[in-house]
Amino acid sequence: MHIWVDGDACPAAIKDILFRVAERTQLPLTLVANRLLRVPPSPYIRARQVPMGFDVADRHIIDEVAAGDLVITEDIPLAAALIERGAAALSPRGELYSADSIRERLGLRDFMENLRGAGVDIGGPAALSQADRQAFARQLDRFLAQPRT
Repeated sequence: MHIWVDGDACPAAIKDILFRVAERTQLPLTLVANRLLRVPPSPYIRARQVPMGFDVADRHIIDEVAAGDLVITEDIPLAAALIERGAAALSPRGELYSADSIRERLGLRDFMENLRGAGVDIGGPAALSQADRQAFARQLDRFLAQPRT
């Protein structure tokens, strides 16, 4: 199993959790972003910079991911594509997307896009809280504890 991170928008606190998990589990962790990301020196952790452009990092992750891999992302369309490929997707707030939940999240995302397109100010997501970080760490530990075939 490989852990991939949609690195452009991943909060630093979540990256820190992932760095510790990669070292502890000795699982490969790759952060993919349009900009250079600093990662700690480790045989398990690497950063991959991709060219600038719309969804270039997402396409790179989709092209590289294998069934059974885990991807950390808040990008709902990316999560949907990953689930179709047999990978798992986990949000930085600890939501493990499933085939059922991703359809609901896509619908909500489209609804919010329509509101924004109509000029409604709906604000953005709340800042990542300590509870969010704990939920992420718990869900990540649960996922990694599952038996792999």
